Parts: sequence; structure tokens; C-alpha cells
Amino acid sequence: MSKVYVLHENDAWMGPFRAAFDELGIPFAEWHLDRGVLDLSKAPPEGVFYNRMSASSHTRGHRYAPEYTACVLAWLEAHGRTVVNGTRALSLEINKIAQYASLQTFGVETPRTIAVVGDEGVLEAAKAFGDASFITKHNRAGKGLGVRLFRSQDAFEAHFESPEYEPSVDGILLLQQYIAAPQPFITRVEFVGGELVYAVRVDSSQGFELCPAEACRIDDAFCPVGETAPAMFEVIEGFDHPLVPRWKAFLKANAIGIAGIEFIVDADGKPYTYDVNTNTNYNPDAEAKAGIRAALKVSRFLGGELEASRGAVARRA
Repeated sequence: MSKVYVLHENDAWMGPFRAAFDELGIPFAEWHLDRGVLDLSKAPPEGVFYNRMSASSHTRGHRYAPEYTACVLAWLEAHGRTVVNGTRALSLEINKIAQYASLQTFGVETPRTIAVVGDEGVLEAAKAFGDASFITKHNRAGKGLGVRLFRSQDAFEAHFESPEYEPSVDGILLLQQYIAAPQPFITRVEFVGGELVYAVRVDSSQGFELCPAEACRIDDAFCPVGETAPAMFEVIEGFDHPLVPRWKAFLKANAIGIAGIEFIVDADGKPYTYDVNTNTNYNPDAEAKAGIRAALKVSRFLGGELEASRGAVARRA
């Protein structure tokens, strides 16, 4: 019998989805794509394939998981399988410059960003920001990897020449305009099946590395919160925003079925979209307080895709 196949590399993030699939009685299986063997002479099974590969996989020792996933997605798509968050979504997940370039074509403002390949050009490129504050981040990141704020060129030079400097796994460092928000929070907007589910307000006063997953909140040393940290995530009741139609158009054009989009508003009220996460996770405390379970909505959406896929197979037969 056909089923939903979840492609991922992190067991710790799968708990809410396993529970939702079981609750709804949707048959599913997991493909852990850290490594494996792909035989192109064979056809993939029938079903729906949901890609949850993460740009931060290398921090868990899974350096080539995205590359392997790209091979698997190409194989699935070549055989006409239903893929949620396929090749295009993966390419954006692991490339922030590609995210920004695509967002801008839909009239979505992103922070000024300079991509630098090779350490020899970094200090010179940073001078473009003059006396203004700027941040660094990794082009292939996730969990806020490499994100640091610098108030001066001297501070950045000292960091760049210190042992604390960590290059991006893909060799591309981003220098980005710092958006000073009047209040220390950002907003993350969750979409499932291309539709808005909810938005969550995220307190950014603790730092930049703002992974919402419960596993990050408790166990992951890359996230700035621990078991005794204050609540950082709160679902916004009745959220709406003028950018929602543009975000939806961006997701549709890039065949992204499930994603979280993050933006920040400056002191003049101007919004800047700075991250698209196609491996979105959900904060359980915020959801419990709001009475929402996004993982359940994801499972229902995938269950609907599975029924449609079965119908298509039956018609072909």
C-alpha cells in the first residue's frame, strides 16, 4: 500500500509528526538520508514524499545529507512521484542568496546582503557598510549558524582574525545589513499547503539563534535557551500582513508546500524578510497555549496528497 515517506536526517525533530500521522491513521515511513545507496535502475515506491532535509545537517555529523537528498529528489521527480518540498525547495533551503533573489522578484524586501567567497575578500567587502552595524551569517546555515552582530569595522576585523571565526560549510559568508527593531522580536509565519496557518512572535533579546523545535530548546547547544530559559515563542492571534499574498506567490512559484518565513520590522515600520525555512519545526509550548497543532495540519495535508496520488495511480491502471 502506498504511504507518506518523510525524508530527513534528524530523528529528534520527528516526534510531533509521528504522533500526528498515527493519530490520523495515515500510513508513513521515514527515509533517513544521512547516507545510503541509490540504484537508478529501480523505480521508487508509490506514495507521497515529504522532504524535511535541513541546512544545518552538518552540525549533526551529516555533512552530505543535502547532496544525497538532492539525488533522491531528482530520482523521485523523474518518476513522476508526488514530492512536497522538492528539488527547488531544497536548493533554497541550503542557499540564502537564492532565497533572497527569489523573494525580491515577488516584491519582498530583504536586508542588503553581500556574499563573499574566499577569506581574502571578506574585510574589504565589509567596508561597504561603513560605520553602520552589520551582521554575519552562513549561506548554508539553519539555527542561526554564524550569525553575529558587529557595531564597527574594528570589532569585525578582530573577530575575523580570531579562532572564534567559523566559515560557512559551503564557503560562502554573508555580510548583511543589521535591522534595528524598536522591540526585540521577530515574526515567523507558518504555511502548510501554501496557506497561512499562524504566525508566532519570537523574542530575540536572548540572541540570534532562534530554533523553535523542542529538541533545540532543551538539548541543542547551538540555541540560546535551556531548560530554565523564559518562554520565547507566542502565537499571534488573528495575524494578517500585507506581505502574505507575496509570500504565498513566492512559495507557489518555488513549489514549496510547507515552510516558515521570518521577518523583522525596523523603527520606521518597514518589514524585511530574511529567512525561509523549508524544514520548519514548531514550538510545542506556544502551540499548546494557542490550541494549535501545526504538525497535525501538515499530516492532514500530506494525507490529502496521498489520497490524490492513489487516485492518479488508479486512473493510470
